[in-house]
Amino acid sequence: MPLLAVNGTELYYEVRGGGPPVLLIMGFTGDAGHFETLAELLADEFTVVSYDRRGNGRSPRPASWATTSPEEQADDAAALLAALDLAPAAVFGTSAGANFALCLLVRHPGLVCGAVLHEAALVRLFDDPAARGAVTALVRESMAAGGPPAALEALWRYVAGDRNWERLQPDLRERMLSTAETFFGVELGSYEGFLPEDETLASVAPALVLVSEHSSSAVYAQAAGRLAERLGVEVTRTPGTHTAYHDHPHELAQTIRPFLRQISGVAV
Repeated sequence: MPLLAVNGTELYYEVRGGGPPVLLIMGFTGDAGHFETLAELLADEFTVVSYDRRGNGRSPRPASWATTSPEEQADDAAALLAALDLAPAAVFGTSAGANFALCLLVRHPGLVCGAVLHEAALVRLFDDPAARGAVTALVRESMAAGGPPAALEALWRYVAGDRNWERLQPDLRERMLSTAETFFGVELGSYEGFLPEDETLASVAPALVLVSEHSSSAVYAQAAGRLAERLGVEVTRTPGTHTAYHDHPHELAQTIRPFLRQISGVAV
């Protein structure tokens, strides 16, 4: 199992294809297995790197690790790219992973050539930052009934839909449940308030702000619109739910491919 020691942790990673590098960053549950189909689709013209974020999936939880931050997550991604000698890379981040990808643009501009920010969980850009109250209640009830695994399943079903939960690969679902404590005990509450200053956003590498057409909540579109305005770009839409990489991976690949080519200097 490929593990790299970077930034004080060990990260499981996978590399596919050939060509300019593209790094995929997962949000909730942090497991590269969510990107298997998307990575295969992009590997025909890109070197696609996916990885399990620290403490998730096949990446072990560091000893005494009790909290994290967008900065730590961005530094992990930067260290992985540097160790693999695959910088500068294009980056795709989804949900909390989009927060981390945006932080990567800010903290390590020399290692990235641009980023796709899919349904970023930038809570400060929601109409009502407390809009997740119903989700909080759902998680609390499920946690009381069955601990972190039950809460993770309930939250995934809420965000992605029952069908997307049921058709997860069994080994991926097992890894998600076995490392559920990482999200609820370490990650939750550590990234939602992240938002760079407008002056900083105006100076970052090119970004594609992406939302799904049938997302589980309108708050992602709200945040995307306000982020796009700060970045000086238009919002792009792609078919599917908040987990479009599962239910519409071909369309997602088709949507982001022109931008990845553009920022990577691929001749068409």
